Amino acid sequence: MVGMEVPAFHRPIFQTLMEDMRQIPQILSITGPRRVGKSTLLYQIIRQLLNDQTAPKKIIYYSFDDPALDISNVHVNALIEYIMQGALQGKKTGLTYIFLDEIQRLDRWELYLKKYHDLKYPIRVIISGSASSPIFKKSRESLMGRVKDYHLLPFSFREFVLYSLIEKPSLMAEVNNIYEQGKTAQGFATGDLSIVAKEVPISLPSRELQIFLDGEMRRFMLEGGFPEVWSLPTWVAKQDYLYDNQVRKVIYEDLVLAAEFRKPELLKRFYISLLESPGREASLQSVSKEINIKIAQIDKYLPLLEMTDLVYSLSKFRASPLRVRRGAMKFYLVDLALRNAVLRLDPDLLDDNQALGIYAENLTFLALRKWRGTIQMDYYRERNREIDFIVHVKPRQFLPVEVKFQNQISDTDFKSILSFGRNQKRPLMPIMVTKKWHDFGPRNGVFLIPLPLFLLLFD
Repeated sequence: MVGMEVPAFHRPIFQTLMEDMRQIPQILSITGPRRVGKSTLLYQIIRQLLNDQTAPKKIIYYSFDDPALDISNVHVNALIEYIMQGALQGKKTGLTYIFLDEIQRLDRWELYLKKYHDLKYPIRVIISGSASSPIFKKSRESLMGRVKDYHLLPFSFREFVLYSLIEKPSLMAEVNNIYEQGKTAQGFATGDLSIVAKEVPISLPSRELQIFLDGEMRRFMLEGGFPEVWSLPTWVAKQDYLYDNQVRKVIYEDLVLAAEFRKPELLKRFYISLLESPGREASLQSVSKEINIKIAQIDKYLPLLEMTDLVYSLSKFRASPLRVRRGAMKFYLVDLALRNAVLRLDPDLLDDNQALGIYAENLTFLALRKWRGTIQMDYYRERNREIDFIVHVKPRQFLPVEVKFQNQISDTDFKSILSFGRNQKRPLMPIMVTKKWHDFGPRNGVFLIPLPLFLLLFD
């Protein structure tokens, strides 16, 4: 960390981590994809501790990326014992904060932490690890009850906007106010009977903010939520970075090592097939035939792609809670810029209205997936009726969400989403995510929200 410049911008998770570090005795674990900002979070917490007058000797940071670990005369168990004994001897002066970065590179790391946690050493431990390591996930499971995990994903659109508004405090305050409005809107969306649609205090942003959000939306669709991408000088450099760090290294290094793949190129072929058409309904059997990979292999690949945050699957809505494993599914991406990088798309891809619609649907999915009101989510398709997302907000109570990212909304666009509500005993007012700012508010029994506003409200 010596001489390293730590970013001033704090992601919202930072404050939660600081509070939990001071209040709960559990080990705190930060997982997520490569280069998503896990180490930066650790550096920022350390900086805050120092600003709060924590003695530097009470803070220990070690990265297991350190090449010294490859030297035969370095004994990790002796190193950890030395750290823990130092914390024990200094218990009269308070807790020692221990930060262990990329801990999945340490064999049997969970045994060390379990030992000293159960001995109630005067320590607070924060660890980070790559979500692309199945070994890391299994190790955390052996620490059940001792670890509180935070899964860090690429920047959401709201985080992306806040980061861009560091030097525009008035617009940042307006975005934060929208987020506060969103708390009430979310209560309405989950069926809070004390809130009716006309009382939901959602208002359109100022014209200045609308113009800013439109520009940032296009940039976000192109460059995505991995922060190191934004400062790279060219489009080709951005694509090369994303492909190398988020695809090649995950598939050809992390998963080959952890899952012992012999033919990672098959996994890559399967991944590319999903990248080509996000949001398209398909069965695994049909995908298997299209790309000439056995269904047994695909059954093995899909959980790994989901575990490493490369792809998410969405099942078809069924009245029965029982699911058919190989039924129709849809697939969405953790970050749209990965599609741009792997398929080597040009920036003018957003001039295509069909591509814009696909990207809008994917961003809506990501917001709903992380929304705390979502218990489960499906998509709906029956005969000629289709709804992009059915969000389970309570047992047997569903919130339909449809994305209509088009220049004009006609009465026929409401048919599917309204027909679903007529078959429900406790229907909620559906939400339609729109393209134009004037397509906003209640209409035909549906609440319309422009995409940028929706993403700010439901993040």
